[in-house]
Amino acid sequence: MSKLILVVDDDRVFNQILVDQIKDMGLAAIGATDWRSASEILLESEPDLIFLDLKLPDADTSKLVENLAPQFPVVILTGYGSIRNAVSLIQAGAVEYLTKPVGLDELEITIRRELENAELRQRNAFYRRQLASCRPGPMVGNSPAMQELFDLIEAVAPTDATVLIQGESGTGKEMVAQAIHEGSTRRGREMVTVDGSTLQETLFESELFGHERGAFTGADRQKKGLIEAAEGSTLFLDEIGETTPANQARLLRVLETSTFRRVGGTAALKADVRFIVASNRDLDEMTKAGDFRSDLYFRLASFVVKVPPLRERREDIPLLAQHFIQRFSRGVERTMTNETIRLLLAYDWPGNVRELRNLIERAVILAGSGGRIGPEHFGNLTSRRDGAVVLSFDREPRLEEVEKDYLRSTLLRHGGNRARAAAVLGISERNIYRLIKQYELAE
Repeated sequence: MSKLILVVDDDRVFNQILVDQIKDMGLAAIGATDWRSASEILLESEPDLIFLDLKLPDADTSKLVENLAPQFPVVILTGYGSIRNAVSLIQAGAVEYLTKPVGLDELEITIRRELENAELRQRNAFYRRQLASCRPGPMVGNSPAMQELFDLIEAVAPTDATVLIQGESGTGKEMVAQAIHEGSTRRGREMVTVDGSTLQETLFESELFGHERGAFTGADRQKKGLIEAAEGSTLFLDEIGETTPANQARLLRVLETSTFRRVGGTAALKADVRFIVASNRDLDEMTKAGDFRSDLYFRLASFVVKVPPLRERREDIPLLAQHFIQRFSRGVERTMTNETIRLLLAYDWPGNVRELRNLIERAVILAGSGGRIGPEHFGNLTSRRDGAVVLSFDREPRLEEVEKDYLRSTLLRHGGNRARAAAVLGISERNIYRLIKQYELAE
């Protein structure tokens, strides 16, 4: 989509000339002769760059710059006699100033430079967030299962193919998506992530596609959706199995046509976006049961990446554990005892890498300044193999405590899939939802 430039200048002739020159550069441009008109434009759209006259009849430019600069790059337009004032506005947050009349070459150089600088700022912010982020766990492993996963990532990353990632909760599906994105030609822009399970049906369309002003009650301005935010990048839609059939149909249309419409809009917008979706539920089974659209599933299933649960790659557990110990120890040298390693290897890890990470962090805290991490630092962690469930309490438990712990264990063993857990427990899905609410187990 073409970059949009907003020109705010009370000289109607100069304003129109500037708008026409910008359009001749192949960019979109819109003009406003006062701040009231500009404010209305900002309710309808989000410009990539704003040209702002130093002196407007209905606004204090210095205050405008303070309010606009955190969100938009602002270039000040000024006469020769007001250069000093323009410089002070740069100190307040404006990116540049141009003196009138503006030469065509100077105008184009400024626009190209500031649009490029805006992109660089966006990328730098992304990399800073990446460095500061604490993800559930690293993609660490030497097991055959992980080597196969790495091979799949390497093969599909350079393409623009839609990818379906399947795996239990806590296995690191978002990290796989990030690795695919980082291995693609789109890695220069931040991957946009949305959790399908957290969006209500009525909000899904607005969040994904955006909306026009007046599209519904409360829509007092135009809003770009996540697809537009992911322009030229990757959109990662997690827990797609939780979306409604209506929203699945909308998503299918985007995948098939690479176009979409904002809610309340009529214009078909181009979506230059790579889609990666994920689910902790078996979409094949859901499709066969009629709980997921078959046409969307077959569109997604062209390239499936399955992330192995931790219990299927036990040989990676010591390596992962040591990685987390180093991360949380902050330079303190720590080692695991042989008993600790045997304990970790014997456990089935229903919460997968995320559970291991959290337990290691806790163990490091409990170990204090000592260099040894033993089984005692893992609390009531109990070996669990071959589907057996062992409950452990430090006292005689009440019946409701046993029921709550068993329900939690069953949900974890089945990746949070409530339908599967209900079937194992021999109760209805309605009852399992009631129990989850009763015991406050919902995440």
